[in-house]
Amino acid sequence: MTISHLSVLIRPIMTKFIKKEQLSPSWYEIDATNAVVGRLATVISKIIRGKNKATYTPHMNSGDFVVVKNIEQIRFTGKKFQNKKYYKHTGHPGGIKETTPEKLKEKKPGEILKLAVKRMLPTGVLGREQLSKLKIYSGDNHPHSAQNPKVIELNKLNNKNIVRN
Repeated sequence: MTISHLSVLIRPIMTKFIKKEQLSPSWYEIDATNAVVGRLATVISKIIRGKNKATYTPHMNSGDFVVVKNIEQIRFTGKKFQNKKYYKHTGHPGGIKETTPEKLKEKKPGEILKLAVKRMLPTGVLGREQLSKLKIYSGDNHPHSAQNPKVIELNKLNNKNIVRN
């Protein structure tokens, strides 16, 4: 065979992309009791982006919904709870604001995890859409029990995911 005949036999393989109509998002439930913030955020961001599926497409919102309960019992390792700083800027000159997880937990306990997950998602419209699939609640009860979420046990994924006192 000559080279021209080989080019006919070798065809490029095209990647199959899933369509919006073929998407069927699942629901997952995670108990954040004694969970380490960063490790919990990585598990959540992978599920929200859809990286745990074989049909992952980077430019589509193909992820699943995640319900996190008992957010008030989330933990940091080391002295990060007192020493870590979150910064935001108002847009005005000299308008930089700083807060710690200690202060943030008093006002909005779910905001700590939401910020950690937000920084692991792409910026822009797609990232904001994916972040809306994260539902955070204090306590054991949540209004999404009708979706029959699958329970993910963090300590079974890796024993470092949970802080033991």
